[in-house]
Amino acid sequence: MIIYPDAESIAQAIPDGAQIAIPASRSGVAMAVTRALISQGRRNLHLIAAPTSGFQAEMLIGAGCVSIMESAGVTMDEQGQAPCFVRAVKTSTIELRDSTCPAIISALQAGEKGIPFIPMRGLLGSDLLRYRPDYKVIDNPFGEEDDPIVLLPAIVPDVALFNAPLADRNGNVWVGSTRELMTLAHAAKKTYVTVEKIIDDDLYKDKLRAPATIPNLYISGIAEVEKGAWPLGQPYEYNIDEPHLENYVRQAATPEGFAEYMASNVTMENRNAAE
Repeated sequence: MIIYPDAESIAQAIPDGAQIAIPASRSGVAMAVTRALISQGRRNLHLIAAPTSGFQAEMLIGAGCVSIMESAGVTMDEQGQAPCFVRAVKTSTIELRDSTCPAIISALQAGEKGIPFIPMRGLLGSDLLRYRPDYKVIDNPFGEEDDPIVLLPAIVPDVALFNAPLADRNGNVWVGSTRELMTLAHAAKKTYVTVEKIIDDDLYKDKLRAPATIPNLYISGIAEVEKGAWPLGQPYEYNIDEPHLENYVRQAATPEGFAEYMASNVTMENRNAAE
């Protein structure tokens, strides 16, 4: 486990073409690392939203960093549709692998258990089976005759990436009630986390925090980044910056407006950090 000095250093550890599992917008999103990935020109990323995404996927797609988007949905929530995502789907500039929330979480659970696939019934009768050739329908070997069931391939991401409220210097990460982040860390080959604060105390010696702590066994690197999820919110720390996101959606309605937003909020931010 490495303690990195900043978000940019974590971004440098994530290569082109990486399969990255990212959490829903409400669960703690590593937006500082996202902006660094864009500034560093990362390409051909395969994003796996667990199980949906919003501003994070939207920015990476708009910046040309993404080749595959696997998700149950990409939306700006109360702010409306994700304009760059919509344009990319309409023009086929990304490959969209549509799924459902239970399917993605179940496949990640297979990944964390180290099994090659997991059965699920909920997709039977849906159009998804027509567009996901990797989802296989078989007869239930333990059931009655004519008892189909769907097999989902396990998801084992190259990287899990998220923001959390707290870590200790041993690399243990406290996630509170957002326990789906544990599934991401268990399933992924590597896990990088930005945290609002790194403390000297051992989180596993805190009887209240220990049950909601990911052990450093599953953590590849952390960095202390204040407001690392901004302009999204971070549970227990701060709320979503709704005016900022509303302004983004207005600007990004056109490719030119998106470019203006990026010049003001991503390119300039990283230029200032370098200085």
